[in-house]
Amino acid sequence: MNYEHFMKTSEKILNYIKDKKQATARELTDFLLISERAVFKQLGNLLVENRVAKVGKPPKVFYIIKKDKELLEEIIDINKKDKKIIDENYLAITASGLRREGMEGFIYWCEKNKLPIKKTVAEYIKTLDKYGKYRKGGIIDGINKFKNTFQEVGVVHAFYLDFYNIERFGKTKLGQLLLYSKQSQDRKLIKELVDKIHPTINKIINRYNIDAVGFIPPTVKREVQFMKELRKNLNLSIKVINIVKIKTDIVVPQKTLNKLADRIENARSTIIVNETGKYNRILLIDDAIGSGATLNETAMQIKKKNIAKEVFGLSITGSFKGFDVISEV
Repeated sequence: MNYEHFMKTSEKILNYIKDKKQATARELTDFLLISERAVFKQLGNLLVENRVAKVGKPPKVFYIIKKDKELLEEIIDINKKDKKIIDENYLAITASGLRREGMEGFIYWCEKNKLPIKKTVAEYIKTLDKYGKYRKGGIIDGINKFKNTFQEVGVVHAFYLDFYNIERFGKTKLGQLLLYSKQSQDRKLIKELVDKIHPTINKIINRYNIDAVGFIPPTVKREVQFMKELRKNLNLSIKVINIVKIKTDIVVPQKTLNKLADRIENARSTIIVNETGKYNRILLIDDAIGSGATLNETAMQIKKKNIAKEVFGLSITGSFKGFDVISEV
C-alpha cells in the first residue's frame, strides 16, 4: 500500500524538504503536481506554525526546516578560526558506522546530546587548549608520567602523538581512527592513519638521530594486525629490531589487568627483545599507552642487554591519567 497517497500535503512538503535539505516553491509544485497557489497556501501555514523557514530574497527563495535555519544561524555566528580548529580536530563515528568529520561531526554530536552548538564550540576549544598545554612542537612528552609511575624508567622520552580521550568530548580524532582501524581491521583506514602520523614520526627520528626502531608486538591475534600494517606502511629506512610476544596457554591482554604490578609482570614475562645488534638510540613504537608498562619493560630489557645506549618511546595515543598530577608538581 502506498501510504504517501494518504499523507497530508503539508507532511509531503516537510518530508521533501527534509530529504532535499531545502526546496523552492517551484520544485514543490513540480513534485506535488498541484498549483503554485496551493503550494504557497501550504507553505504559508507551515511558516505560521514555525515548522519551516524562508531563506533568501525573491526571486531566489528557499524553504528549509525551521530547526535547520536556527542551526544554520548558530553555525554562521561561529568565527572562522574556531570552525577551522574543529574541522581539523573533530571526528565522530555514528552508531551505524558512518563517519562525520569537522563541523558536520561536531553538530551531529551536539544534536545527539541536545547541546547548544555555539556554546559547546567555545567549551570544546577551551578543552583543546587545556590539553594543548602539554604539546610542544606537535608532540606530547609523557616522561614525567613514566617517572611518577615506575621505580625504574627505561626510556629517556615517552612521546604521544595525541591523547586517546579528552574530558567530556571523548575520543580524539586520532583516538577514533586508531580504535576503528583496529576493530574493523581495515587496511585503508590504517593507511590513512599512518599517512597522518608519518611526518611526525620522521621528525622524531631525525631530531634525535634514531638509528633503529622497534614495534611493540600485539597481544590479541587478528587477521589484519595493526602493528604489522603500521610497520609496512611507515616503511622506515632504518633498522627494525626483533621484538616478539611469547605465546602462552591463555592470552592475557594488558588492558584487562587493573593493577600496575600485574601489567609489569605481564610485559616482563611475555616480551622478548631478540636482537644482537648494537645501537646508539632506539625508538620503540606502540599503538596506545595506558600505564606504559609494556613499553617501559621492553625499554628496560634493551638497556640491560646493552642493545642501545638510549631508548625513546613513541605511542600513537596515550592516556591523560597522570598528567593532571604532573601539572601540579
